[in-house]
Amino acid sequence: MGEHNVLMLAGIGVVGMFCQWLAWRMKLPAILFLLLAGLALGPLAGILDPDALFGELLFPFISLSVAVILFEGSLTLTFQEIRGVERVVRRLVTTGVVITGGITTCAVHWIMDFPWELAFLFGAITVVTGPTVIAPLLRTVRPVARVASTLRWEGIIIDPIGALLAVLAYEFIIALHNTHAWDHALLVFGETVLVGALAGVTAGWAVSEMLRRHWLADYLLNITVLALVFAVFAISNEIQHESGLLAVTIMGIWMANRQGVPVEEILEFKETLTLMLLSGLFIILAARMDLASLQALGWRAIAVLAIMLFVARPLKVLFAAWNSPMPWRERALLAWIAPRGIVAAAVSALFALKLESLGLPHAEQLLPLTFLVIIGTVILQSATARPIAVALGLGEPEPTGFLIVGANPLARAVATALKAQDVPVRLCDSDWDSISKARMEGLPTYYGNPISEHAHRNLDLAGLGRMLALGAWDNFNELVTARFHDEFGKNNVYALPEASDNGNPDKHRAAARHRGRNLFSPQANYWTLSTLLARGGKIRATTLTDSYGFDDYVNGYENRQIPLFALNPKGIAEPFTLDATLSPQEGWTVLSLFPPDVEARRQDEKLAHNGNGK
Repeated sequence: MGEHNVLMLAGIGVVGMFCQWLAWRMKLPAILFLLLAGLALGPLAGILDPDALFGELLFPFISLSVAVILFEGSLTLTFQEIRGVERVVRRLVTTGVVITGGITTCAVHWIMDFPWELAFLFGAITVVTGPTVIAPLLRTVRPVARVASTLRWEGIIIDPIGALLAVLAYEFIIALHNTHAWDHALLVFGETVLVGALAGVTAGWAVSEMLRRHWLADYLLNITVLALVFAVFAISNEIQHESGLLAVTIMGIWMANRQGVPVEEILEFKETLTLMLLSGLFIILAARMDLASLQALGWRAIAVLAIMLFVARPLKVLFAAWNSPMPWRERALLAWIAPRGIVAAAVSALFALKLESLGLPHAEQLLPLTFLVIIGTVILQSATARPIAVALGLGEPEPTGFLIVGANPLARAVATALKAQDVPVRLCDSDWDSISKARMEGLPTYYGNPISEHAHRNLDLAGLGRMLALGAWDNFNELVTARFHDEFGKNNVYALPEASDNGNPDKHRAAARHRGRNLFSPQANYWTLSTLLARGGKIRATTLTDSYGFDDYVNGYENRQIPLFALNPKGIAEPFTLDATLSPQEGWTVLSLFPPDVEARRQDEKLAHNGNGK
């Protein structure tokens, strides 16, 4: 039996990672595949029985998992970001939450006969969209920048706000159930909120000070914070029943807004841990699902979903965008995209277990109804959002353009050549003189440091899917490529070869994992290319034909030109790199840098040809 349990636990991990990989490949939210896998393994196939596998540890496992998820989500909520976003986003995450939650609460009460307190809990749970479901949907839909930015910020900010509302609603239900009197319930609720808030603020302050004063070795940072999150959750629950979730949520918000706390390092670890926990958690939750209870929801659940999609969300967006410059097409697309995800599933599962044990009417329907909303919104909006965006004229093309770090003469020459071939580009530099020259040449720019916090919030990457580090200094290029590895993927981050190895490549060269893919040719460093351009070299475009192939093109100039990019017939530019061989075919266009003497020879041949033509 012990070996069987080990096999089942390992199987959950393998299936979870496969679902994550499948979601990445198909550009869909992973929660969809995790829930479907759980349903397949549990009620459909009867392979996985979480209650038998975990026994009495099931509820503690779910509780601790949800605590980590809420803590990780609250670490992303900084008050500066709320103040900095535009009015539409502020309305979406404040009064918009009231509109959506209120309409959903009334719908589920009148249609599903939920008691008011349970209906309010469901309304609070389902106001959350969340970045984990929005991000893959945006990669598929590729809406215009304003819609994408609004949806992204709404998901980031509403994630912890919705979780906090759901926790407060749950605390009130528990208090009301335990006392059966509104006045006493409010007193117990106040005590729970007070204990949770005090525990969260105290723990947040203590952990922040510990991190700010560097009392921990770097390798102990993440595991210590995780252990303290578990401890705060458990101790707060011991002091005041069910106050732990509120405590860890406030703890995360406090730490996110303290200066000098390395939240990014904690988040990186917590995101990885959350990924592992979520993969197992949702498979387990779905495997516990009773298909009969899901089917028993019937048409009423579909009606609730329809009201959420076609009444609550449009009214929320209508109010949020009122008196704003947002065109009606963008409002329409914004009103359609609002998939529910991780927080809704995790929180509803935890609360449903507890409320069922208390005998609250209709509590057994909370989890299947939430899962129906999640699956329904994710499937429906994933399938229709892109066609709707295209029909409204709001669908951006495939992000095949280049973010070019540097606005020096070399970067401007490369950007101009790419822009002439209709390849989207944006130059980024903190040198005003270089940026002003780029703007005079009609090139899109961002003035600022590409690895600054301002760039993280404001750098427009719409239509850009790759990065070229064309700066003069190798060390800065390495920093930039490391910064954009996660943004674009390691295969889509490029940099010029280093100018010199100082006679010792291993000692003076950055490790490969910190560099981008080397561009063009081994000798094509910044100073070589810049010198060629300064002396009269030019970047020229040549289209290959059936009678003039790539070999003819290379050999025609004794291999002295430096091929930079090859554009396929669809207009997608592929850089020449040292780690891959490009073989442009008929119909492709090649961009190369011709040295001054070769460029002069080309011009002479062109003049001679034109003269003969006359």
